[in-house]
Amino acid sequence: MTTTELMGSAFVMGLAGSLHCIGMCGPLAFSLPVSHTNNKARLAGGLIYNSGRITTYSVMGVLFGTAGGFLINTNWQAKLSITLGILILLYLFIPKKMGHVYKTGFLNKPFLFLRQSLAKLFASKKYSSLFSIGLLNGLLPCGLVYLALGSSLITSEPLAGFTFMFFFGLGTFPAMLAAVYFGNYLNQQLRLRISRALPVFLFIMAALLILRGLELGIPFVSPAIGTHHQHAAVSCH
Repeated sequence: MTTTELMGSAFVMGLAGSLHCIGMCGPLAFSLPVSHTNNKARLAGGLIYNSGRITTYSVMGVLFGTAGGFLINTNWQAKLSITLGILILLYLFIPKKMGHVYKTGFLNKPFLFLRQSLAKLFASKKYSSLFSIGLLNGLLPCGLVYLALGSSLITSEPLAGFTFMFFFGLGTFPAMLAAVYFGNYLNQQLRLRISRALPVFLFIMAALLILRGLELGIPFVSPAIGTHHQHAAVSCH
């Protein structure tokens, strides 16, 4: 996969999952400690908050890309992408069982410290706090981010992992910036409609991952993942 295809795939994943971001992280973005009467302050706050969030994604991309280089054979990349897509479909069709597992205290305990830290930051009115909120927000449990990290793991390279997560973050950026800027105007009914639309976008995410694994040669959507590695291997002989 070329760098351009990597960036395109990541951006499409983030853009397609934007409603999921609003549904899961929207309440946090809506309630950021920014002035709701000053448009410039809201815009600046949204930019700083999202910069922190994308920074965390990018750093995790480096870590997962590095780990993938040690753990994953390049021949597995397509199969892992398809597997991730199938797991999303299973989540959609078996929501009660998956939800029961997620709600257990065992899985929630590691994130209690993050939530407590976020609560302290929300009490501050400083712009630096908004950046820190974004940093910690990137660490909160999110199925969409886990899927993106799975894709960065598949890249098997630190720089590629960074690139994937950075452009994934950019894909979610427009919706999350809008959530900060217009969140004060969104009523509960509209937020509920967004939440109900999440399964549709999760299905799109699953389709994108499965198509990516099928390596149909479609730029950005289903590029030939192993082509670059195969050419590299041939040139060594």
